[in-house]
Amino acid sequence: MTRSGSRYVGTGSRLRGWGGVAGMAAACALTAAVTLLPLSHGAGDGRGTDAAGQGVGRAVAARADTCEDPEASLPPSDADGPAVEKIKARGKLIAGVDQNSFRWGYRNPATGDLEGFDIDLVRAVAQDILGDPDKVVYRAIPTSQRILALQEDRVDVVVRTMTINCARIEDVAFSTAYFEAGQQVLAPKESTVKGYDASLAGKRVCTAKGSTAYDALAAKSFGAKFEGLTVANQLDCLVRLQLGEVDAVVTDNALAAGQAAQDPAVELKGEPFTREYYGVATKLGNDDLVRRLNHVLDEYREGGEDGRWMKAYGKWLKDDLPGIEKPPEPKYRDN
Repeated sequence: MTRSGSRYVGTGSRLRGWGGVAGMAAACALTAAVTLLPLSHGAGDGRGTDAAGQGVGRAVAARADTCEDPEASLPPSDADGPAVEKIKARGKLIAGVDQNSFRWGYRNPATGDLEGFDIDLVRAVAQDILGDPDKVVYRAIPTSQRILALQEDRVDVVVRTMTINCARIEDVAFSTAYFEAGQQVLAPKESTVKGYDASLAGKRVCTAKGSTAYDALAAKSFGAKFEGLTVANQLDCLVRLQLGEVDAVVTDNALAAGQAAQDPAVELKGEPFTREYYGVATKLGNDDLVRRLNHVLDEYREGGEDGRWMKAYGKWLKDDLPGIEKPPEPKYRDN
């Protein structure tokens, strides 16, 4: 058995041999039951440009009508403002995260703690604002609820492999990019699916609700069947693949690499067909918090191989996503 976030997923030579269909169906049901529970860490209560450089890119502000550069964010600042002061007054940072994405945000079954690349970043934000990386209340939210959780003030930030794009900057505010990813196809090794191409024709393809993967298939599906096959949490696509309920998954390659590491019967197919950047999201209008996040990220990227970003990459992602030499270059607006 191998660990899959907050649950165990068995392995075998064929997909339907993964601990039995009934066992996997129970695991899928468990996901639905636990995903929306608030997850606390520490004392107290609380309610995806070019990645080739470490320098600072300048860009004009992205406008809703043209969306020239959605990754361009506000210049960094360590000054307090209303949103930051609210967090300080509460004494906790409330972060929307995943608990099921291996290597990114997942619950270690041995310790019960949330771990991963995104979790390390949340802790860095808490350290900067509150002086303590443990002063965090984690809220596990599904992919489809990331924007709503911010709009309803249920969380201060979302750090959950969330791609910055033109549609989303209408609804939430983003930090600068902290990781580059791309959409890719995940399928059984023995599958005839070869990637994001005509080999998807007639295949059942799973995506997460509210994901850029779904948008990609809606724009060009190559004859794949994907309507009605969405899930709230992306990892549940892997469960459906294991059960034989779908033939392939389209998701960020960064997430898919972790899933392939969990399941030796599946693999990434073809090449990434998009270039996307993850950002930390917060509520529109929280400009002081956006600037503070960018201040944290500027420091987080520093130090080269010995810096915190590269150390987190080496700890969580390098084995499954080798070859990354540095974090994405931040891009800032002129105002």
